[in-house]
Amino acid sequence: MSKNLTKRSEDYSKWYNELVVKADLAENSGVRGCMVIKPYGYAIWEKMQAELDSMFKETGHSNAYFPLFVPKSMFEAEEKNAEGFAKECAIVTHYRLKNDESKPGKLMVDPNAKLEEELIVRPTSEAIIWSTYKNWVQSYRDLPLLINQWANVVRWEMRTRLFLRTAEFLWQEGHTAHATKTEAIEESEKMMNVYADFVQNFMAIPVIKGLKTETERFAGAEETYCIEALMQDGKALQAGTSHFLGQNFAKAFDVKFANQEGKQEHVWGTSWGVSTRLMGALVMTHSDDNGLVLPPNLAPIQVVIVPIYKTEEEFDAISHVVDDLMKQFKKLRVTVKYDNRTTQKPGFKFAEWELKGVPVRIAVGPKDLENGTFEVARRDTLTKNVVEKEGIVAYCIDLLETIQKDLFDRALEYRNTHITEVNSFDEFQEVLENKAGFISAHWDGTAETEEKIKELTKATIRCIPLNQQKEEGKCVFSGAKSTGRVLFAKAY
Repeated sequence: MSKNLTKRSEDYSKWYNELVVKADLAENSGVRGCMVIKPYGYAIWEKMQAELDSMFKETGHSNAYFPLFVPKSMFEAEEKNAEGFAKECAIVTHYRLKNDESKPGKLMVDPNAKLEEELIVRPTSEAIIWSTYKNWVQSYRDLPLLINQWANVVRWEMRTRLFLRTAEFLWQEGHTAHATKTEAIEESEKMMNVYADFVQNFMAIPVIKGLKTETERFAGAEETYCIEALMQDGKALQAGTSHFLGQNFAKAFDVKFANQEGKQEHVWGTSWGVSTRLMGALVMTHSDDNGLVLPPNLAPIQVVIVPIYKTEEEFDAISHVVDDLMKQFKKLRVTVKYDNRTTQKPGFKFAEWELKGVPVRIAVGPKDLENGTFEVARRDTLTKNVVEKEGIVAYCIDLLETIQKDLFDRALEYRNTHITEVNSFDEFQEVLENKAGFISAHWDGTAETEEKIKELTKATIRCIPLNQQKEEGKCVFSGAKSTGRVLFAKAY
């Protein structure tokens, strides 16, 4: 199987686009800006979904589902939110088509089927959900309300890229209501930590926890918590956000409760979400010029077994041994595949599973049966070892754990060596040009400076790190007083 992938060093963007398609993760669809997630890509998303869903439920959240359509007047109720998403909205204006008499076989919008009120296709669900919460909350006994939904949303992006930015994408969005400000802030921080736990321990991607600046905050939020990751090309990627909404949406939709003294108060809200953009992060953090490299915790197939034979007798003998091996793996909940296709040669199979990022590959031939050994290859380092048959299952389970840890450690080392402190704007531009990664620099706290730096360099403030050290300094751009460093980077 010929991969013919563009090398990362030649054109990282082209490499990414080719890999997503050739590894059978996704492809562009007949609808401009929308993607088809293929079975192998969806299998990875399902594993992400299952793990996150379990984490949400462990923290007391329940799943529900809300409509795709939001009446325009409802969408407008929280002004900042509506204004923030206005340029990305798809709008339904009519509900019927009819035959176009001037063009036989063609359809046209029926002018008599205009909606009384236009419907927004949800770019996010705060409006429809908070309008529902008004009916669900009457008393402090109804709180907290901890709801999540798995859904699709539409944001009309003009420049799209598979997984990273598409007009329609899949995600989960949590929406919670609380009796106190303290509880809501605790919820926002808790969910940021859940995301960090998932991305680091299951996706093997190190992240920096932080706060967004006022300019970069979610529209309608009082505070946005985020986790930021660094891709191999030195660009940042926002891997998840959690928003403290204050009482903004509660007031916009009049969501009140009677407190323990019987007094009416507006509830305090949060919202939080991650999307299929995480698939893009997974590809860009670990993969190489040979194809995908998947962390074992999220690989749809953790171990693949490839037989090498010439005769039917050899194939049958190998299959008999592999059958027992498969049972042992499955008993220990290792996802394993026996690639017994007779239509492809071993070399093709090796290349295919390498491209698809399967963490561990076992090759079995007649000599292996004679010697009581197997050849085991690990995808991340492309190294091979000969392993005794008796200990093969335990060896592979240990190897899967090692690969998971090594992928995280490798990404962490890259991240840590690509955070550069600068003290002048000349240094800032030089690092951005020659090294990329995160730039740690003093900022005067103004939106004007933030915007000017973005305009001149295309770098944005990715976050104000939660572990930011308070230190006196001068803004890297304006020279004005600063109390601590923030992280800048070019980003996806």
